[in-house]
Amino acid sequence: MHYLDNAATTVVDPELAKLCYDTMLEIFGNPSSLYKPGMVAERAVDHARAQVAATLGVTGAEITFTACGTESDNIALQGAAERTKNWAKNIVVTGFEHPAVYRTLELLAAQGWEIRAIPPDAGGHIDEAAFLEAVDEQTGLVAFMFVNNEIGTLLDPVALAKKVRAKNGRASIHVDGVQGWCKHPLQLSGGEIDSFALSGHKMHCPKGVGALYLRRNYRIGPVFGGGGQERGLRPGTENVPYIVTLGAAAEKYGRSIPARLAGAKKLNELLREELAKRGDITVNSPADASPYVLNFSIPGVRSETMLHFLESKEIYVSSGSACSKGAASHTLTAMRLPAARIDGALRVSFCDTSTEEDVRALLNGLEEGLRALQRR
Repeated sequence: MHYLDNAATTVVDPELAKLCYDTMLEIFGNPSSLYKPGMVAERAVDHARAQVAATLGVTGAEITFTACGTESDNIALQGAAERTKNWAKNIVVTGFEHPAVYRTLELLAAQGWEIRAIPPDAGGHIDEAAFLEAVDEQTGLVAFMFVNNEIGTLLDPVALAKKVRAKNGRASIHVDGVQGWCKHPLQLSGGEIDSFALSGHKMHCPKGVGALYLRRNYRIGPVFGGGGQERGLRPGTENVPYIVTLGAAAEKYGRSIPARLAGAKKLNELLREELAKRGDITVNSPADASPYVLNFSIPGVRSETMLHFLESKEIYVSSGSACSKGAASHTLTAMRLPAARIDGALRVSFCDTSTEEDVRALLNGLEEGLRALQRR
């Protein structure tokens, strides 16, 4: 099997899977209980909190555990809207956000918020000047991605946040960091960013655990009702085995970011070079995008058709965001690319387990697929 859809999800690390299983059996107490098994569970959760915090250069007290990146985004966005609703009227966002963000903003728009979305250009970049121009004294929330999930556009969250602060020091600043966490180095200790979402299953954890960084002394309105767990922001008994697993993943993969980044860059460059030799395949990802993601369009074949041809060869890629379930790419549509280019787009996404053999298998599969499927 040649699995190249790691932006959708990653294969669970066997070491982490074992840790998760062992924790289920050995640390079974409720972290809110006052007796020994509960205190053991609470210490395990707090240790994981510190492990995740270390990857961002922040403190454990600034980490809230959630079920996934989508939930983290929802808590941050809806909480920030509640926080600023008494004085703010608009929200500024990049125009190629993940559905976790743009669908949540649609809910806020229905409540009366003006959503100012700045679309990417045809090259996949956000016009920073236009983005900052959209921020004014009535902007209550500014949101942008660390790494775009479809084409890999890479933003510098801290640098951009500093510029937003210069225009409006009161606005909440949220970053969807799901595709960048533990893949690109990032330190949030300067306090420029108020909230940052991350997800475990993009980093070899089981699906069902994520986290939300909330800057110290930054307060948002609660989204859920329930008990007081996770400072009342994510009530409900904590999923201790998955939280422990996320902490272990943070420690394991947080130490190897440079080496894994170099490996992804090597594979990305190889694929770009080989695709360029054909001459009829167009790369949609910017040259300075995250090397973990490469989006390209093939001529004369619908992406879904090629995707299933590759599947028959046990080569797995995607046609865009997994959350869109085959719908036309939100990002490529926002870039205003020609319909045929959108219709033929594929996304390849790497991780530390990806190999040159995987890339070669993909290239061979594409050649076979084009011969068999391409319209003449």
